[in-house]
Amino acid sequence: MDARTIPLAPGTSSRRGLLVALATGTLLIATTGGHVHGAEAAFPVDLVDDEGTTMTLETEPQRIASLSPANTEIVFALGAGDRLVGGTDFDDHPPEAVALPDVATFSGVIMEQLVDLEPDLVLAGGNNLTSAADIERMRELGYPVLVVYAPDVPTVLADIDLIGRAIGEPEAAEALTAEMSADLDAISEAATGTGSAPRTYYELDYFEGATFGPALDSFVADMVELAGGTAVTTGDPVQFEMPLERLVQADPEVIVLGDASYGVCPTDVAARPGWEGMTAVVAGAIRPVEDIPVTRPGPRLAEGLAGLALAIHPDLELPDAPAAPADCAPA
Repeated sequence: MDARTIPLAPGTSSRRGLLVALATGTLLIATTGGHVHGAEAAFPVDLVDDEGTTMTLETEPQRIASLSPANTEIVFALGAGDRLVGGTDFDDHPPEAVALPDVATFSGVIMEQLVDLEPDLVLAGGNNLTSAADIERMRELGYPVLVVYAPDVPTVLADIDLIGRAIGEPEAAEALTAEMSADLDAISEAATGTGSAPRTYYELDYFEGATFGPALDSFVADMVELAGGTAVTTGDPVQFEMPLERLVQADPEVIVLGDASYGVCPTDVAARPGWEGMTAVVAGAIRPVEDIPVTRPGPRLAEGLAGLALAIHPDLELPDAPAAPADCAPA
């Protein structure tokens, strides 16, 4: 899943199961049969996905299967939700997405369900969000599989354009990414214009004494920087577990709780052994945020950035700012 998956050691499992798998990736631009960005949809269309795989779609897809909540949101945002025949068991936005037949779970693709739905396009998640084995099997069965994975905010916009081209909605994608870019730029300009960039630790999860946060050069780290903070990361592009010693040494000035919606409270953080001396804990700068719009690389990214910017800079004034979540949400 794209929203909450932690890469854990073999035999290890999260009590909540899902956190964003955010490592590094390569931006690869799709082509559309010679058509420029924003042109009328034309098929056949040639595409290059985020893993470098080239594919050709002969006709406009009418039966689309999405294997990540971000991809599901993007298809709906582009006005093609009625062409989705399958989604994931973590689809929660828009509300219509919840009713889609599940073709993917945290455990992988439900291949029998996928075959029954007969998709003419599968939108998979890269960075092993959809396993390489599942991608290979779907291609062996003859399904066109487009793999998308955004390691940073610019790639989110590129992936929306890519999906727009793939489903025959390039103009809708162009309009959406233009609006998102303007909103993201305005929020980031306001946040970075405060004159301060506090060391900020974004907590993805914490259980059994282990804490998980942004990897080096990851999507969440990029969001923190755009929101006017200095991201505290694990220092490793593929490691999400943050050693306590590294976190103490980094001494975050702000701790943002992406796991607040799962029952983690600022008082819980302050009571953790070894955390009491951190500047953020001493100052009481432990703030919850609505995690999914921040960590899901999809159409609501500007909403997520605004919430994150306000968590880092509580006095920031933003038009249409989202309401701050409660300090402690029920588990």
